[in-house]
Amino acid sequence: MTQSHVPAPADPAAVPASPPPLVIAGHGTRVNAGAEAAFALVEKVRGLLPGVRVEAGFVELTPPTIDRALDAVLESAPAAVVVPLMIGTGGHVRDDIPEAIESSKSRYTDATVVYTRHLGSPAPMIAAVHARIAAARDEWAADDTDVLMVGRGCSVTEANADHVRLSRVIFETGGYHQVLSAFIQVARPSVPEILHQYYASGSRRIVVMPHFLFTGRLDEWVHGHVEAFRAAHPDADVRIAEVIGPCDELAQVVAQRYKEGALRARTSAGSPAYLTGLLLQGRKVVVVGGGCVARRRVPKLLDAGARVEVIAPELHRSLQTLADSGALTWHAREFTPSDLDGAWYAMAVTDSAETNAAVAQAAEQRHTFCVRADKAGEGSAWTPATGETSGVTVAAITSHDPLRARRIRNRFLEVVNEEEL
Repeated sequence: MTQSHVPAPADPAAVPASPPPLVIAGHGTRVNAGAEAAFALVEKVRGLLPGVRVEAGFVELTPPTIDRALDAVLESAPAAVVVPLMIGTGGHVRDDIPEAIESSKSRYTDATVVYTRHLGSPAPMIAAVHARIAAARDEWAADDTDVLMVGRGCSVTEANADHVRLSRVIFETGGYHQVLSAFIQVARPSVPEILHQYYASGSRRIVVMPHFLFTGRLDEWVHGHVEAFRAAHPDADVRIAEVIGPCDELAQVVAQRYKEGALRARTSAGSPAYLTGLLLQGRKVVVVGGGCVARRRVPKLLDAGARVEVIAPELHRSLQTLADSGALTWHAREFTPSDLDGAWYAMAVTDSAETNAAVAQAAEQRHTFCVRADKAGEGSAWTPATGETSGVTVAAITSHDPLRARRIRNRFLEVVNEEEL
């Protein structure tokens, strides 16, 4: 498509009949192996999202550019989702990718483009980092290993701070002797500075983890710094871990970011949820978690006649009263996937993101609709803001704005009450 091409306007009232396409927005590299790894990841993501068109675009160096990749999908789709293939929220996430999106939207003025959050460090990414470190340390015990987490480094303080925070997470979840942060460019401390700091403290077993998605110039620079340090300190054993690479964990995170964005990638107004009323009388409903959120939700489920089973090591006192009376069944333990066998509906309302994710995954496998309280977009159902008055139940549901939903519900209740006057 040439710059002068004027696309046909999309029908603003139309809802895409098929899932919106995905454009994965990467950095780009001069290193062929890095570019090949990026396209290998695209293939993995395609495998996780059957029926979704998945393309890649890049900020620089590797074709096509992000705006041209977006142009290509918007030629035949009224909406698209762009996922930044970036660990941190630096300049590319804040400026370059949004500018590319705006460039494409200037040509497809009626298109809806949803730009998702960056990858960050969710549990699958943490697991991938630990796996790379474990492979590098090999026979070394974790508590006898010092780890150097190398980040990209940029002029955005928050992005650098996120890398330092990640190092703390890796330390507390990996059992290593020490974990310190360094940056390969722009920010300090540098890789040589931390290597010398480790050496001065007596460390002789060091794993350097280049926290990059794919190999490239940054990875090459890390290897150069380590080789120079080894030459000057032959008594120190410094091993370099592999970059994250186009692994299953990374593909899962990209696919999840897409799913979050796809909920909003609509060209019509309103919530992406399909509103219906569930008739739960006599049907099994599983609530995982026994805290304050469960305290609010369970009584409504009981009022609907559901056979409620609560899975939680401990119960809120009001739920304990219901359990003692026999109104619900309480399993005083941690969740297992088999808890959802035969369930029509499930709620994941614990304080643990890992447990909530496990509940949502088990529900998906069983075709059981599941509300996830901590991350609504990662469940398969949402709980509306409801209210009852004058024999009427009203509900409002929005796109990830519960406060607005409650305000709208209250207005609905006012309208119903006015009709009774």
